[in-house]
Amino acid sequence: MSAPSFFVASFASLIMIGTAGLLWLPGLYAGPGLGLLDALFTATSAVCVTGLIVVDTATYFTSWGQLWILLLFQLGGIGLITLTTAIIGAMGKRLSLRTEMTSVSGVHRDGAQAIWQLARRVARFTLTVELVAALALFLLWLPRFSAPRALWHAVFQSVSAFCNAGFSTFSDSLVQFDDSPATLLIMSALIIAGGFGFLTIGELARTRTAAGRRDRRRISSHAYAVVIATAALLVLGTVGYAALEWNGALAGLAPHDRVFNAWFASTTARTAGFNSIDYSTLGNAAGFLTILLMVVGGSPGSTAGGLKTTTIAVLVAWAWSRSRSRKFIGMHGRAIPESTLENTVSITMLYLVVATASFFVLSVVQGNGGGAAEHDSFLPIAFECVSAFSTVGLSMGTTGELAAPGKIVVIALMFIGRVGLLAFFSAVLLRRRTAAQFHPAREDLVVG
Repeated sequence: MSAPSFFVASFASLIMIGTAGLLWLPGLYAGPGLGLLDALFTATSAVCVTGLIVVDTATYFTSWGQLWILLLFQLGGIGLITLTTAIIGAMGKRLSLRTEMTSVSGVHRDGAQAIWQLARRVARFTLTVELVAALALFLLWLPRFSAPRALWHAVFQSVSAFCNAGFSTFSDSLVQFDDSPATLLIMSALIIAGGFGFLTIGELARTRTAAGRRDRRRISSHAYAVVIATAALLVLGTVGYAALEWNGALAGLAPHDRVFNAWFASTTARTAGFNSIDYSTLGNAAGFLTILLMVVGGSPGSTAGGLKTTTIAVLVAWAWSRSRSRKFIGMHGRAIPESTLENTVSITMLYLVVATASFFVLSVVQGNGGGAAEHDSFLPIAFECVSAFSTVGLSMGTTGELAAPGKIVVIALMFIGRVGLLAFFSAVLLRRRTAAQFHPAREDLVVG
């Protein structure tokens, strides 16, 4: 089995296990259990760390049911990458460069780093961050809830935020904490850390540790692109939400709370799926801003989805270099290989094609017979498609209204968006290479 096929099959297997558990394990539901399609939808959303829900996680599931969902998005978010690398290591095989790139979503690491060492470091880093954040949330929420409930809410939200899963044990997600800047900041920090990725954070930590030494390492172009793109999107998103919804969805809050909620909206829209405001009340401009942020998503090697920050950074660097008539694409004092640009363009085109096609199909199956009602559903359906494809989990209220064909479309989007476009299409379309490959004669054509 090829590396992409193994990676895709691992996610598919975990989804099947999650679906079977939701159907057959006892004690998961407070009332009647889910049907097959809704169980598959919920398991896919959890494993693909999306957060779109057809039932309320807080009231429909018991504590055991919520624990099952937590295990699914913990494994799907970061654990599956750790497990797959560990399994390959146990088989006595070293990851090839291509397999490494698949396993960490396109970021390659030093070849000398052992597979088991990588798996242990990822697991240790993940658990440490989640436990520290859970403790902080527990102490913060202790006055609001009893100690057992505060502890469970804190652990669930901490794991969900770091994995960028978007599931919550609160029926209103985090709307009840819209006046708690500390809660929003802790959750934002978890989302950003999960969206950065282990390898980028590790590199930044090593660079900081080496600060002031003669052997100080230069930060890589990858980490540079991740940091600059993430910071720019957070700032621009915060300013955008504050400007567009100051007297809209943010109205009724104190001025400083409006700023913190605008910051949180900018953070969570990138791929986390939590909300402290009602997204169904957003205006068209703010809704479209959210779609743009969801399209970008997080960074490679993380639990985030979307096109990725580095993809956008390469496209911007390409446009900037061409505007200055450079023959190379420059970033951070280095030239970006042409192969990277080719991958970037391929990923972008595949994303646009799949997103557009799925939006068309979902518009057809969710049609309201035309007229004003169907026109009003244009933005919510586009919002739903991008949210599912970028594994974000935000919704304008469309998820609960999906018909069976619409749920199937969204399930497919969540799965493809999580495993990655290149990995998915490589696994589906990969064919055995012929012994000899011939390059056809070149012929130009007019474009533009």
